Amino acid sequence: MRARIYQPAKTAMQSGVAKTKQWVLDFTHEGARDLDPLMGWTSSSDTQSQVRLRFETRAEAEAYAKDKGLEYTVTEPHKRAANIRNRGYGENFSSDRRGNWTH
Repeated sequence: MRARIYQPAKTAMQSGVAKTKQWVLDFTHEGARDLDPLMGWTSSSDTQSQVRLRFETRAEAEAYAKDKGLEYTVTEPHKRAANIRNRGYGENFSSDRRGNWTH
């Protein structure tokens, strides 16, 4: 059984970094999903694809995979740029603004 270990990125609707510190172990899909002819829903008999395990560190996730005999791949997270600075609304009108303020 194959697994993927990664650190999730923040969603587009998220301004903070909550739920991005933990590491996640997901099992890959074993087969294709089936299409129900009556309702049009997709289904699968692979219940492992529904399992998502969370760990505090990458080492814990790797140790779990090794202990259970799983083949796994680790995807490194993308880091944010270090030059991003939090600004307040009032700084839009400050006197030391770089560009001219326009309407």
